[in-house]
Amino acid sequence: MTEVFFTGDAGRLEGVYQQGTKPDAPIALILHPNPQLGGTMNNKVVYTMFQAFVKLGFSVLRFNSRGVGKSQGVFRADEEVELSDTLTALEWLKSMNPEASHTWIAGYSYGALVGLSVLMRRPDINGFVAMSPPADVCDFSYLSPCPASGIIIQGGADTIVSEPAVAMLAEKLDTFKKVQVKYVMLEDADHLYTNQLKNVFDALQENVPPLLIPKKRVIKRKKRSSNANTDTPK
Repeated sequence: MTEVFFTGDAGRLEGVYQQGTKPDAPIALILHPNPQLGGTMNNKVVYTMFQAFVKLGFSVLRFNSRGVGKSQGVFRADEEVELSDTLTALEWLKSMNPEASHTWIAGYSYGALVGLSVLMRRPDINGFVAMSPPADVCDFSYLSPCPASGIIIQGGADTIVSEPAVAMLAEKLDTFKKVQVKYVMLEDADHLYTNQLKNVFDALQENVPPLLIPKKRVIKRKKRSSNANTDTPK
């Protein structure tokens, strides 16, 4: 892992980057929860997601939004500000991996909200992970239709985000054509995923790879009519 810096609208942004081993390795950008509640790129859930994508062979970046850690500027819980920093980080990651086969975005809690917003703005994103998206307090109706396949992970013992609301969101997104949205509910997990980080890691290891395999196009051939003239032309 390498500490990196890149320039955003408010100045220098701090990140941690791991390069994949293959030239066409897929890429993943990991987003942290709300800094006003202590969220940083070193959050344990964010770190677990980072390590899971590294294990899967991705080139992975996690970073601190403006005003967090060594990132310059002042944090504001403003969608446009968060989108600006995230898009800057995504462009940096893509510039480091011009041959990347897939582009994924993953976020936890507030980071999941930001990630899903970016997903709708960037058609080049092929997959997503949303952990504990605040479906009970935020309107995700803009995900209609959902533009990419992905995974939603939620704790069954979460007292901050409603599990039924997240399950309903996942069910709705999975109904859209040409995408697959997998819902993983960790029954004993609270919002912080206390003692559940291995299960988070395992869930990503199991559910991300199938979404990296492009679906084969099925070509249906017309059956020859039994009444067709099979005589050789003279």
